[in-house]
Amino acid sequence: MHEMSVALAVVDQVAEAATRAGSITAVRSVRLQVGELAGVVPDALAFSFELACAGTLLEGAELVTETVPGRARCTPCAHEWAVGMPPRLTCPECGRACTDLLAGRELQIVDVHWEDGGPTHAPTREPISEER
Repeated sequence: MHEMSVALAVVDQVAEAATRAGSITAVRSVRLQVGELAGVVPDALAFSFELACAGTLLEGAELVTETVPGRARCTPCAHEWAVGMPPRLTCPECGRACTDLLAGRELQIVDVHWEDGGPTHAPTREPISEER
C-alpha cells in the first residue's frame, strides 16, 4: 500500500524533527497538504498513519489533511482551470493539450503541534520523501 510508505515517511520526518528540537514529550497533530493528483487516498493514509504512529512519539497524534485541488494553465492561451478527477489536461478554452500543471501534486508536511511541558508549534513545509 502506497499510503503506508507515505505515513511511515511522515512519522520518520516528524520524529526526527522532534529529536532535533529536544525534550519533546508528545506529538499532538500533523497537518499535511495532499494534492488531489498525488495519488493518495485520504482514508487509507489516515489508517496507515495510525498504524505507523504506534509505539512512537506520535502515538495518538491526529492527522489533518488539506486537499489541494489540481490546477493547470494552457501554455498557448494562458487560460487556467481546475483539472478535477480524472484530470482534464486539455484546455477548455482553446482545446490544446499544451498545459502546465500548477497545483495538485503536493504532498508535504505543513505543520506539527507537539508538547514539551507546554504546547509548541513547529511549522515546516517539507515535501514528503518516501525513500528512506
